[in-house]
Amino acid sequence: MSIPILPADGSPDDAAPAPLRDVRHSMRPGVLSLGSLPPLSLYVHLPWCLRKCPYCDFNSHEAQGGRGALPEQRYLDALMADLEAALPLIWGRTVHSVFIGGGTPSLFSPAAIDQLIGGVRARLRLEADAEITLEANPGTFEKERFRAYRAAGVTRLSIGVQSFDDRFLSALGRVHDRAQALAAVEEAAQAFDTFNLDIMYALPGQGLEDLERDVALALSLGPPHISIYHLTIEPNTYFAKFPPRLPEDDQAYAMLDRITEMTGAAGLQRYEVSAYARPGHACVHNTNYWRFGDYLGIGAGAHSKISFAHRIVRQVRTRDPQRYMDRALAGNAVAQDHEVKRADLPFEFMLNALRLRDGFALQDFTERTGLPLSAIAGALAEAERKGLIARDAAHVRPTERGFDFLSDLQELFLPD
Repeated sequence: MSIPILPADGSPDDAAPAPLRDVRHSMRPGVLSLGSLPPLSLYVHLPWCLRKCPYCDFNSHEAQGGRGALPEQRYLDALMADLEAALPLIWGRTVHSVFIGGGTPSLFSPAAIDQLIGGVRARLRLEADAEITLEANPGTFEKERFRAYRAAGVTRLSIGVQSFDDRFLSALGRVHDRAQALAAVEEAAQAFDTFNLDIMYALPGQGLEDLERDVALALSLGPPHISIYHLTIEPNTYFAKFPPRLPEDDQAYAMLDRITEMTGAAGLQRYEVSAYARPGHACVHNTNYWRFGDYLGIGAGAHSKISFAHRIVRQVRTRDPQRYMDRALAGNAVAQDHEVKRADLPFEFMLNALRLRDGFALQDFTERTGLPLSAIAGALAEAERKGLIARDAAHVRPTERGFDFLSDLQELFLPD
């Protein structure tokens, strides 16, 4: 699962595209002063799924008629038109990672993914060993399909397993079963040096022993990276309208403690709130989000964060896939375009950086936001007083308490 940068279905309407702006508008003098630009990543959104999961608040749409009905070529043409229109905003910058998320990107054929990656390489300065991640669903698994994605240029697969227990897969509305999940992970391990398993916990009817069996089986498959997420009820989802009965908070905390124990014993380090990895296998793309790096997002509903010398700009692409294709091919897929307010930057930075076990360097705050340290001095003092962070002259880290009460810690940096 990629970082949730895509809005829920209740996000603002995108009936009209945002006005086209000359890049000089973003490069004019402003209130910030960024000494250098952060690393840049590319996010590509492929919005179709076989079936919308009841907990999902991402911009995903059921593929009516199945995989064969997808408008692959038209969507790829739209993505390239979208990318070309955005090039002036990132001209000359190197892209360090690519994440192809969804939806279910593995609905797209290996030939389509090959064309997509080739088109990206032709238009961007991509780092020679750039991490290129593709999200895959075991329900779309076919023998040799993952190998074909590897041949197309994908270097890292992220498999949305969620559970290996058919009872919980059914409760989550997943289209795959235990056998398909195991087959997909086996194929991924053979085709990729690095791959990720997405697992969820605190599921409807799940107990601690159920969770232990799921995690033990996942770890027995030898994944170099696991992302483990607490199931939450998001607005504008089926579960929001018809809430299932979930484990109590105390039980969910016990599950998380057990997850951390089991992954640690298996040699995976918890380097982020929901991410566990062997040395050398942390997700480069997601880590760039957490370090408040830049990312260009193309595709239906994709978000972007792009820094300039004196401002940080956020954009959102048109969400509806059909309207997105029409607008991208016409030269303007951007539905929202705004400059991040100076007062909002401390919270936006901390919303990401404090998710990391190692926290952040104070110098990174000034470089990534263009703000002086005085902008967060009061909030840091309060966080330290409450035992939520530990710091020295150069670095800030969340404590165990800070990790457990991360939302409380982050809220200290909200603007007055």
